[in-house]
Parts: sequence; C-alpha cells; structure tokens
Amino acid sequence: MTIDEGNPVKADIVVVGAGPAGLCFARSLAETGLKIVVVDQQRDEEIRNPEFDGREIALTHKSVGVLNRLGLWERIESQAKSRLLDARVYNGKSSYALEIGRELSPHEELGWLVANHQIRKAAFEAVQCARKDAANIEIRTSERVIGVKSDDDCATVQLENGESIATRLIVAADSRFFATRRMMGISAHMRDFGKTMLVCGMTHEKPHHHAAWEWFGYGQTLALLPMNPHPESGAFQSSVVLTLTGREIERLKQTDAHTFASEIERRFDHRLGNMALVTTRHAYPLVGVYPERFVATRFAAVGDAAVGMHPVTAHGFNFGLSGVESLAGAIREACLAGRDFATDAILRRYEHKHRLKTRPLYLITGMIASIYTRDHLPARLARDVLLRAGERLHPFKRGVAAYLAGGL
Repeated sequence: MTIDEGNPVKADIVVVGAGPAGLCFARSLAETGLKIVVVDQQRDEEIRNPEFDGREIALTHKSVGVLNRLGLWERIESQAKSRLLDARVYNGKSSYALEIGRELSPHEELGWLVANHQIRKAAFEAVQCARKDAANIEIRTSERVIGVKSDDDCATVQLENGESIATRLIVAADSRFFATRRMMGISAHMRDFGKTMLVCGMTHEKPHHHAAWEWFGYGQTLALLPMNPHPESGAFQSSVVLTLTGREIERLKQTDAHTFASEIERRFDHRLGNMALVTTRHAYPLVGVYPERFVATRFAAVGDAAVGMHPVTAHGFNFGLSGVESLAGAIREACLAGRDFATDAILRRYEHKHRLKTRPLYLITGMIASIYTRDHLPARLARDVLLRAGERLHPFKRGVAAYLAGGL
C-alpha cells in the first residue's frame, strides 16, 4: 500500500482512537496551541453518548487527580462514583481471605470505581469544553485509518476515504487488538489466557460493605466490584465478573435473566443472598498484550495500545492515564523550550519511563493469573499457603494498600 501525498491535511499530532486514553491525551494538550486531530472509526453518537459496556474501572487516587486536572471528574455524577474501601482475596471454597483494608491506606478509601462508559462520556465532554476556549482539537468520527508511515521529517496517516493527514507525531490510542501499532512494524508479546470474562451489574440481598472480592475458585474466577445502591430500588448493587471458558460464557449469556441469576448465586456460594440481573451482559476474551516497543520514528502508543493488562489487578486504565501524563508532559516541556516534541530522544524517554512503571506489574499479573487459575492439587496447596502468608505479612499488606491507593 502506498500513501497518497497529493494534498495532505496538516496537523501537529494525530491521535488514532477516541476512547478515554485518546481523548484524555488530546485534552491534556489543549492549552499548548498544538493542532490535534483525533480520528476514530466509531460514529459521532457512539463517542458522544457511549453505551454501557459492563466494565467498571478501578481508579487509584493518583488517577482521580489526573481526571480532576483534565476536568473529567466533575462531569461524572456522584451516584456513578463508588468508593472502594477494602479488598478481599479468596481461594477455593474457603471463607478465609487475604484482606487489604482502608486502615492500611493513607486515604479514607483505597480508590474509586466508575463505569467505563461514564469515563468515556466525561472525556468527550471535557474535550468539547476545551475546544470552546481553544479550537485546536478536531475529532473526526466514522473515519478508519488504513495506513501510517513516518520518517525523520514528518509522519502521514492515510484514511479510508482517500484523505491523508501529514503530522509531526502519530499517537496510537486504539485498543490492544487494533492495527495502528502493527502498521508501524511493532510486534507485541500476546498471551492468550484461553478464558473469557463476562461482566454485568447485579443487585443482591446482602451488603458488600464497599469491599471488592477477587475469588479464585476451582474451574472459575469470580470478582465482585461494589457499586452504589441501585438508583431505583435502593438494593445493594455490584459489578459481577465471571471468568470461564468461552463456551461456558456464551451459554450463560444466552440464558434468561432468572436462570442466570440463580447460577451466579450458586457460583458465589449464596454468600450474597438472592441476586438479580439489572444490566446487559458483556463478554471479553482474556488476552494480555505487551509490545516490544512503545515508540517508533514520530510515533508513540498510549493506553491499551501500549499495555493490554489482564484485569486481575484492575490497573489497565491507571496505566493508560500514567502513560498519557508522561507523554503529554514531555511534549509540553519541549514546546515551552521551543524544541521539536517528536524527536527520537524525547519519545525514547517516554518509553523508558512507561516501561519501568508497567513491565513489573504486567509480569506479576501473568504469574498470579497462572498460579491462581490452575486446579491441580499442588497448585491448590500453593495458592492457600501464599494467601495465608500474605495475610500475616503486614508490611506486604500495607505496601499493597499504599500502591492501590497512591497509584503509579
């Protein structure tokens, strides 16, 4: 494929992907005066008013601080922000749990839980507000990128409609599975865990006390993310996450709401009492992705395009915001100094910083997922020993609490 360079549109930065990472990145540079074009294949209405997709995002206090600075946090209704006070890790049928409590945190809570579609909507609104003061951000919807290329002087993005955009920097902020990074010739380590995650909202009879559960059962993994009471019924409400084989998840998606609720009650050993499905159900394959590089000539990846985390540690979006802050900060610093913000040296510094933050937890997450999803006897025994040892090691628990609360 060749890129048509007949009459390219010029921009300082082209962001591929109008998800929360891409929009937050554009918003963070709104005051620089740089011309930023955000391109996404979704329709305008899908970006403006995203639908519920089942995913609840666990935010650290540092991430909440970033959202505050970018003007997102104030745009999310209080009802949609749920406090995370404690975290519990269970193994098998045992009621014993490793507990990470708020008393170990320097804050009143470990973090916050907010639905992904609420963050996406707030990000779009924040960008729209910024555009009123500085009309240097353009969002192009229903546009698919079919080619990218770059050299020492400039980069070019080719759209499916035949138009090309000449730019100083391309930022990939699409998903871990999209092609922008591959178009730049960057390979990635992909780990398919062979399982599928089902997520939905459910009400339940017994309280959750705003504690998150991670329950490594035998043959399944369950998670409970505490939400605020249901706005209509006032019932206790949580986001339920169930990990099974793809075939089992598909079967559960097809069952009627009553049958589904009964099965989830059973899988939770009736610890939450009667349960009822109150949202749509959504399924996502569990695949971890870590690229060999985050940058290339006049190109950088942020968000899921940079690091696609397994959800067991719930740090994917926090990493995304961290990368956005790091790259945007480097660009602002270069602009203030009157330097080219897309040089190899600047991009490599961003890559080094982001790799130091993300690589250790990415590897640890893979190890945890492996140990706690194996069901043969030695693995079961090892899981129980590790859990009980972690519960007794108070410095370890305080470190985990500080990490969860303080962020990256």
